[in-house]
Amino acid sequence: MSNPALTDDVYQKARADELGAGWASPTGAAPTSPGFISPPPPPPYVPSGADQVSAWPPAPSDYKAMRVNGVASATGVLLALLLAAAWFGYQSVDVVVVNDQVLSTKVPPYLIGSFFLGLGLAFLTIFRPKVARITGPLYAVAEGLLLGAISHLYEVEYKGIILQAVGLTVGIFAVMLFMFAFRIIRVTEKLRMAIIASTIAICLVYLADIVAGLFGSGVPMINEAGPVGIGFSLLVCGIASLRLLLNFDTVEKGVAAGAPRYMEWYSAFGLILTLVWLYLELLRLLSKLRQR
Repeated sequence: MSNPALTDDVYQKARADELGAGWASPTGAAPTSPGFISPPPPPPYVPSGADQVSAWPPAPSDYKAMRVNGVASATGVLLALLLAAAWFGYQSVDVVVVNDQVLSTKVPPYLIGSFFLGLGLAFLTIFRPKVARITGPLYAVAEGLLLGAISHLYEVEYKGIILQAVGLTVGIFAVMLFMFAFRIIRVTEKLRMAIIASTIAICLVYLADIVAGLFGSGVPMINEAGPVGIGFSLLVCGIASLRLLLNFDTVEKGVAAGAPRYMEWYSAFGLILTLVWLYLELLRLLSKLRQR
C-alpha cells in the first residue's frame, strides 16, 4: 500500500506544535515575551537542491531540529529490527515437505496478529508523530514478523524468490536515492500530483479486490500471471519506486523547514512503510513471472 506518512504539511505542523504558530509561519513573527525582541523575518531562502522551501523565522538557540543523518540513522535502526524480526517470522512458519512436495504449511496465530498490531501502530504513528521513537521500532518488529512469514510462504513455492526481491528492493532504493541526490529526476508539483493520484487509484483497486474476495471473487486478471496481471504489478512497482522520490523530497523539505528532532523517527517510519510496500509488490511480480 502507499505511504501516507511523509507529506509536507506534517513537518510544518510539527514545527508549529513545537514552537508555536509564530515560529512556524514563513511570514509570521516569533512570539514575544518580557525582555525578548522579535527578530525581523529573514529574507527568502531556498536551500541548494530544494525546488520550493519557504523562509522560516529562526528558532530559539536551544531548539533541536531534525537532520538528514538523523533520519538515516533512525532508518538503519528500524531496518535492523525489521530484518531480525523477519528472520524470526520466517523460522516460525512450519512447512512439511516430502519428496520435494509441500504437504502443509502452518503459520502461528501470533504472526497473523502481528498484521493487526502493525496496522494499529502505523495509524497511531501517523496521527501522533511524537510517539514515533517508540511506535516506529514496535512497528518494524510487528511488520518484520509478518514479512518473514509471507516471505517463507513465497519461498516454498518459488525457490530463491526472497533473495531476488530483497536485491531488487535494495537496488531500486539505491537508484532512486542517486537520481534524487543528483537531481536526475526532479520532484516537480506535476510529478508529485501524478504519483499521489496513482497511489490513490492503486489503493482503490486493492480495496475493491479485498471486498470482492469476501464474496469469493476478485478484480479480474490483476492477480493472475497473464499479461494484464504482470503489467499491473509492473505499474505498481514503478509507482512504489517513484514514491521513494517523494519521500526523499519531503524529508529534505522537513529538514529545511526546521522540523523538530523527533520527526527523524517519524521520517524513518515513513520510509520503512514505502520499502515494505515495494518489497511486497516485487514478491507478487516475481511470483507471477515464475508462473509463466
